[in-house]
Amino acid sequence: MAQKTILNIFKKKTSPKEALRSSKREMSVATRGIEREIASLQLEAMYASTAISTGMKGATKAMVAMNKVLDEIGVDIASQLSSAPKGRISSKKVENVVLARPGSTDVEDLEKRLASLRCI
Repeated sequence: MAQKTILNIFKKKTSPKEALRSSKREMSVATRGIEREIASLQLEAMYASTAISTGMKGATKAMVAMNKVLDEIGVDIASQLSSAPKGRISSKKVENVVLARPGSTDVEDLEKRLASLRCI
């Protein structure tokens, strides 16, 4: 404590006017720093917004192209999704699996599967 008082003895006393000016200067420096940070954050937000809108444009184009292809091949997703089962999907049933007979060839199996699909 004694050493601190000794340092204060040699230090020039600041007048209230000088203290006010120093305080204003420090406040203006701090304000400029905050304004710079705000500008930087606004710029980052603008870049992020631009990137998101660009990505959404690409996704929209892809969705339009996919819907066009699905329309061309006659797939109506809305009706299929509304009739899709809700909740958990159960495990595969054994009777749905087509087992290959040891004597048959792959071509015969494919032809039978194609014929069954044409009947549907």
